[in-house]
Amino acid sequence: MRSCKRNFLLFLVVLILPVVVFGQQRLFVVGGGTRPPEGVKKFVEWSGAGKAKILAITWASGVPEESFAALKKNFTEAGAGSVEHAATRPLDSTERSQFIEQLRTATAVFFSGGDQNRIMDVLADAELLKLIREKYAKGAPFGGTSAGAAVISDPMMTGEADLKILDGKKVGVRKGLGLLPFVMFDQHFLVRQRHNRLFGFVIENPNYLGVGIDEDNAVLVSDNRNIEVVGPTQVMFVDAKERKGAMMVNFLKAGERFDLRKRKAINK
Repeated sequence: MRSCKRNFLLFLVVLILPVVVFGQQRLFVVGGGTRPPEGVKKFVEWSGAGKAKILAITWASGVPEESFAALKKNFTEAGAGSVEHAATRPLDSTERSQFIEQLRTATAVFFSGGDQNRIMDVLADAELLKLIREKYAKGAPFGGTSAGAAVISDPMMTGEADLKILDGKKVGVRKGLGLLPFVMFDQHFLVRQRHNRLFGFVIENPNYLGVGIDEDNAVLVSDNRNIEVVGPTQVMFVDAKERKGAMMVNFLKAGERFDLRKRKAINK
């Protein structure tokens, strides 16, 4: 009897362990401009609300102190207990160690806007990239705006493209964080008329779902599967997988959802 009980407890440990090691993955991805208040509020809740310790990474920005001040104001007004400015680039050995400790103790991570290439230049350091990916896998909510949205994909768009043509081979990409597999985020989408860039990439890479997020809009992603749109305009979803040269395009507005696994809107 005692042996059976011991085996049952061992079974429970094995069953629960993956949940302990790998938490629920959650993302707040903003297309640039104003961060939707309802999205900011949800991100802060995910982060721990009054107990949150959000790490704001401003490596993409040319004015990191200004970018941090804006993020801190947003998150603090939404109820975050703490917003910390990550060590700024370039990272010397002291700042690198400081960043690793900041990342270890953070309850959530958010990337500012600017130039996404600057983020990945820092993360050419393979150990830092590994630590960031592990932090997300263990359940810390991640987010980003503009460049900070682009970097979530892998590959990510670099910003290089001819928007007057439809040619995926001429869309600039490089290694990104890869937090959400086979999803390509594009930002400032409607305002800057980036349709051809995303269409071209998806046609050339049909396994990827294209997600074009307009300024002042965002998506909330839970379980690496369920997407909810927040903000005043729309988000475009582009799917060319198994469509024999055709594309399926969905425009979703605030409150509408998309299932990444089924590749379909679930309440339209």
